[in-house]
Formats: sequence, structure tokens, C-alpha cells
Amino acid sequence: MALTRRVSSSIPHFFGFAERSFKSYKLPGGPSSSSSLTHGIHVFHCPDQVGIVAKLSECIASRGGNILGADIFVPEKKNVFYSRNEFLFDPVKWPREQMDEDFLNLSKLFSATRSVVRVPDLDPKFKIGILASKQDHCLVDLLHRWQEGRLPVEITCVISNHERGPNTHVIRFLERNNIPYHFLNTTKENKREGEILELVLDTDFLVLARYMQILSGNFLRTYGKDVINIHHGLLPSFKGGNPSKQAFDAGVKLIGATSHFVTEELDSGPIIEQMVERVSHRDNLESFVQKSENLERQCLAKAMRSYCELRVLPYEENRTVVF
Repeated sequence: MALTRRVSSSIPHFFGFAERSFKSYKLPGGPSSSSSLTHGIHVFHCPDQVGIVAKLSECIASRGGNILGADIFVPEKKNVFYSRNEFLFDPVKWPREQMDEDFLNLSKLFSATRSVVRVPDLDPKFKIGILASKQDHCLVDLLHRWQEGRLPVEITCVISNHERGPNTHVIRFLERNNIPYHFLNTTKENKREGEILELVLDTDFLVLARYMQILSGNFLRTYGKDVINIHHGLLPSFKGGNPSKQAFDAGVKLIGATSHFVTEELDSGPIIEQMVERVSHRDNLESFVQKSENLERQCLAKAMRSYCELRVLPYEENRTVVF
């Protein structure tokens, strides 16, 4: 599937995603810390040619910026270039509007497929909606990470097909933090997708925190932005109901979790993050499930953070570059 050309300063949406080796460089030096300096991130995806790195560096340096880290990926025998730069700059000397214009000019120069710049301290936080079902472990983890400032997002709502009582931990937390909770009872015939779309219209992306419903292709096309899911294993193993018991009964020695983008094909979207842990004959079902749920929490949170930090780029049909 061809990638749609996009040059934007807003959050990128990735629908087609592949394998490569990475080249990472840390550039020496850097100005001393100053309250006037601000952190910026720029990602770039364009046809490969000589001089791209030089022009990117010149663009930042000419405005008084200083590159702190640069990640570059040029696949072997493919005419494509990926980069992600982190830099410090003075917003007085390099206003946000001027920054957008400078990177836009570079995009035109190199016929970029994607050029995205983000200044976390100046730009609005990403607005997200969280969908969950009965299991709380991923939802609760995300809520507490958000409360502690470890996830750079604004949670606009939590939507669930499972009703939670007024005195439950999740509901009390949401009420204290003024986060709306919407219970939408779903059936096989009615997934309430139209109502969900209305509730998440203003979000930048969605997170499925163990939402045990399949989103239709029509929903994904209408929403038109990225949806991040957590899967209870190393895809494509142990699909369907009660995956932990399936894996336990199979006597596996490694368990895992996979965070991936949601596509129309079930559990086949581009992978963002995977984590594994050893288990053994000494584990009972309870300890096995606890280890599995812990992996799911960590894997989903790391994938979300990577996405918000512009570390995830689409590559070929169904893979990702993750810097």
C-alpha cells in the first residue's frame, strides 16, 4: 500500500508500515542548560539522496539550535531515508511558526513523504480516548502513569462496554480527575460504533486497553487516525479466549505482549513494541497471569510513549521503524 504524502506539524497517522538495521548517532557538545532553551523533535521521511543530513543540520544550526541526538535509517538497496532529530533551541530566536516554515521548505526540497515537528513544551498534548472492557490492569496503569506525568497526553474520555459501579477504584479516580466515563453496552448486532465515534471525534489517537471488541473497517476508516492496541501474547500465538490458560496448558517457557496498530485484519497491524518474560514449571496459573498482565501494562505504556515522542514511523506495507 502506497504511503500518502504528508507534510505537517501535527501528529502523524500511520496506516501502512518494516525491517531494517538502524544507524544511531549522538552528536557531541551542546549549550549549557538554560530556562530559555526548549526541546524540539523532528522526523523526516523522504527519497534518499546525498546531502539530506547536512541540510537538516544546517536548518537547525542556522537558527541557533543545537542537535542533541540524531537517528538515521537508510535501508539497504532501497531509495528511502528516515531520520529523527532532537534539538534545543531558543523560541525567541526561532519562533514556532518560522520553524514550521523552515521544515516545510526542506520537505519541498527533498519531496518528503512525511515531515513532522513537535515542541512538547509549546504544542498541545495529544488528546486520546481509552477504550476498555472488564479487565482493569492496563486501564488503571495508564491512568496512574498519566497522573504522575509519565504519559504526555490529555485523556478526554474512557469508554467501556462493561459497567463499573459508582464506588469502584476506576470510577472514583475518573471523577476526581474530571475524566468522563461512558458505558456503552454492546451486543453482537450493535457495537455502538457510531456513538463511540461521536465521543472520540476530537481525539488525536485511540488506545485499546484490553477492549474486548473488534472495531470494524468502517469504524477505522471513519475515524481516520491511529488506534493502538495491546495483545496478550507474541502475535500471532494464542488468539481467542483465555489466552493465558492456552499458553499455560501448552507449557510455554516464554510469554509476551505485543502492542500494535489496529487494522481491518484482526491482530495483524504493524507492531510497535513487544516484551517477553520467562516462565517455568514452577509457575502456577495465578503467577503466570500476573506476569502476563505486567508485560501488557509495560508494553502498552512504552508503545504509547514512543508514539507520542515521534519515534514510530511506517515502513513498507505492514512494519514500523521505531527509533
